[in-house]
Amino acid sequence: SFLIIVSFLGLWLKSFFNETTQTYVGFILIFSFGILHGANDLLLIGKTQSIEKFIYTTKILLYYCIVVVLGVALFYFFPAIALALFILVSGYHFGQQHWQLDIKTGSYWFEFLFQLFYGLLILALLFVCHQEDVQRIMLDISGFKISNNLIIAFLYFSLFCTLLFGLIIFRKTKHHKRPLGVELLLLIVLAVLFQTSTLIWGFALYFIIWHSIPSIKDQINFLYGSFTWKNFKQYFKSAAIYWLVALTGIALLYFLFNQQHYFDALFFAFLAAITFPHVWVIVQMFKTKK
Repeated sequence: SFLIIVSFLGLWLKSFFNETTQTYVGFILIFSFGILHGANDLLLIGKTQSIEKFIYTTKILLYYCIVVVLGVALFYFFPAIALALFILVSGYHFGQQHWQLDIKTGSYWFEFLFQLFYGLLILALLFVCHQEDVQRIMLDISGFKISNNLIIAFLYFSLFCTLLFGLIIFRKTKHHKRPLGVELLLLIVLAVLFQTSTLIWGFALYFIIWHSIPSIKDQINFLYGSFTWKNFKQYFKSAAIYWLVALTGIALLYFLFNQQHYFDALFFAFLAAITFPHVWVIVQMFKTKK
């Protein structure tokens, strides 16, 4: 109910913004809660790993930065491969956050594949609703032009696999928290949201409301035992320095490549570089919680 209400609130607010304003406000949302939800990865690593392995904070930071640099290098030398990996990793990350606490089948691979294809379905819906923008950004990043037919095929394939593994999951899980009808309604709301918004505004609303805020809540529960205003302030305080570093990097990208045509592509490439280690950290967090 909360997701549906806030999503329609986002649709209502959109009516007051032109496309340019939607894009700028969308970026502000992503730069706030979106970047913040991945800014405490080092603290999460310290809690999920043994103290002998990660004895010094500088050592943890070094490992994390190496992964980020490798992500950047992958985008520089093999952009098409890096882009494909980013889509796959992001899809799994979105699906895992959405379903991690609601399905328990005892089968890792069934759960993994369902979460992967569910997240890819979300991305496919976004891509289909903004094919021209997605094609331009992918061309700028990878140098390859993605056809409309390939994007539509990606949607059908993701939908088929989500339904297939979803049916398996719901048959194997006797007690699940989300009725299929409710989940279908959520997907319809997302489709309407993506179709009637700009690419950045639609992505920002999904990324913040459906992913980042629930992720922050899970992280605070994991780190401090409960989600309270006091614990949120502690979480923000711990993340502030890394959040500001990330914002500084994005600001440099904007001032160096302030043309919208190039900034969109570089922004998503930057987001991908910091996504790779973040997804690994969250996977470790959920494993430790189990």
